[in-house]
Amino acid sequence: MRQLRRDRLNEILSPRVATIAAVALVLGATTLGAVVGGRGEDPGPVPQAGRQSNEERRTSFLARIIPPEKSADTSAEAGVPRSVAELAKRLPADRKVAQLFLVGFRGRDLNAAVYRQLRRLDLGGIVIGSRNYTGPQQLAALAGEAGVIARKERHVPPWVMATQEGGEFNDFPDLPPATAASDLATVGQAVAEARDAGRSLRRLGVNGVLGPVVDVGLANDLAIGARAFSDDPELVASYASALIETYRFTRVFAAVKHFPGLGSASQSTEEGPANVGLSLEELSSRDLVAFRAAFRAGAPGVVLSNGLYAPDDFVTPGSLSERITTELLREELKFEGIAITDDLADPSITALATVPDAAVKAVKAGADMVQISGSPGDQQAAYVAVLRAVRSGEIPRRRLDEAVLRVLDVKRDYGLIR
Repeated sequence: MRQLRRDRLNEILSPRVATIAAVALVLGATTLGAVVGGRGEDPGPVPQAGRQSNEERRTSFLARIIPPEKSADTSAEAGVPRSVAELAKRLPADRKVAQLFLVGFRGRDLNAAVYRQLRRLDLGGIVIGSRNYTGPQQLAALAGEAGVIARKERHVPPWVMATQEGGEFNDFPDLPPATAASDLATVGQAVAEARDAGRSLRRLGVNGVLGPVVDVGLANDLAIGARAFSDDPELVASYASALIETYRFTRVFAAVKHFPGLGSASQSTEEGPANVGLSLEELSSRDLVAFRAAFRAGAPGVVLSNGLYAPDDFVTPGSLSERITTELLREELKFEGIAITDDLADPSITALATVPDAAVKAVKAGADMVQISGSPGDQQAAYVAVLRAVRSGEIPRRRLDEAVLRVLDVKRDYGLIR
């Protein structure tokens, strides 16, 4: 184990230079900085074409169904806040709620609907996936536009995230890492490939990855399969801490998944509800070993599993569970980073709840960001549902502020807010 750690550190301290010159000019104008205005208008549904007039913005659809609250926040002057706490205080409720959303989208160019969403809502981030990707230059343009819009609209710069797990599990097949986790020979090889991936993605404007997968695999694993590095918890723990350190070194946010462990699930959560038939004690001695190692290494984020677990009698997905997110993750393991749900549009969630209801339950349970890859309609409905829940008190203001502060603090740590 010590030799693996020395190998890993040597890899980190002796980086190879990986250059993607074709996209350097594209990224020149996309450096993100937070210039946040004090507007507190309630954003309506995404317009289908063009920009709305000022009068239309004053009486948006959302403002008609949710009366705007009276708050001193809405009169704050424009400018760059001196601290994350000041920024969070200045954001009105509608913008705080938007910071909790990480959305996927359809489309492969700058006409995609998500860019209209970004203009209207101060979204926490977007996820660029395989359905959006055609090549590195095009990826740089998609990622860069998110930053351009944030500056123009005086929004908080968004996360631009991707799933890039290696080999066949890459959303961008011609970019590193080249090898699937199960095919990696050593932790040192994993470090080298993750370093290349982090540097390449960062140059292209992608500032976060939803990974690495640190689930402990099983023979004939139906849920994770070749995405798992090993069936040995200690080896996975070494792999987890190494990759967290590597992505931090390259200044790319990484969220380990799928907490509290999905390797022994009955099926993939992308297929439907999945039971993880282990007690909490069994999870602790097996799956949680790698998560503890990742947290000690400074993991800035974690992806909450959509699996069903014993503490909730296998009826509530982990991403919607207070026992998993608050009691286990926060209180027992003392994790302080961003807790992100796995995709709430997955069948493992939609078989049990609507996307808007799931979003509300996830935030109430302790999630800091809700990930939704579905239609703009589902995303908008989820946003409205969470904002209503905040306005009604169903989601306490303290819970909202806690989540927003975590999101903003990590954005500052990774250079999105200056």
